[in-house]
Amino acid sequence: MKKEIPIFIVFFIGTIGFLQYFFIGPISKSVYTLLLEWFQGVQGMAIVMAVISLTKRHLHNLKRKKDTFYSLVTLSSLYGMIILGVFFGIEKGSTFDKIYEYVMVPLNATTFSLLAFYMASASYRAFRARNLESTLLLLSAFILMIGFTSFGDMISDKLPSFAQWILDVPNLAAQRGITLGVALGVLATSLKIMLGIERSWLE
Repeated sequence: MKKEIPIFIVFFIGTIGFLQYFFIGPISKSVYTLLLEWFQGVQGMAIVMAVISLTKRHLHNLKRKKDTFYSLVTLSSLYGMIILGVFFGIEKGSTFDKIYEYVMVPLNATTFSLLAFYMASASYRAFRARNLESTLLLLSAFILMIGFTSFGDMISDKLPSFAQWILDVPNLAAQRGITLGVALGVLATSLKIMLGIERSWLE
């Protein structure tokens, strides 16, 4: 019963969430609103469980003296921000807000700056004209980069409109194809979970 009851709950909730898109009315709307409220409650419980799991994991590291510095930084940051937010507020100008503004935001900016170098390296490898597909990708990227700058107008007055056509027609068609593929993949995975075929989430 440890597996059957969770599978039944997932099947029941998933079926209601799926059918409410096809039977639009006050009852389906109220049921959907109720499910969203339950989802927020479950999400809150998941955050508490995540904090407990993270704490246990890093306490285990401290006992084994493994990555002690990183575990101390993680635990002190986690509980320091919780204490500051709960007891001293999160208003503009508070200590919580200043730490977020002057520590968290610069750290995020630094991380994304480093990612820019990895993206440039990946683009260099992808844009090398080794076959027909990579040549088309290279030409498209070159036309888009030149077309949306002032050099595009200097080269030809039709280049910016051609760059916009690449963005609106072939690019948008590819994006919709990828979105459709992702949606079908999500639907197939959801059906496997609802029907109990995929049970790895129970382990």
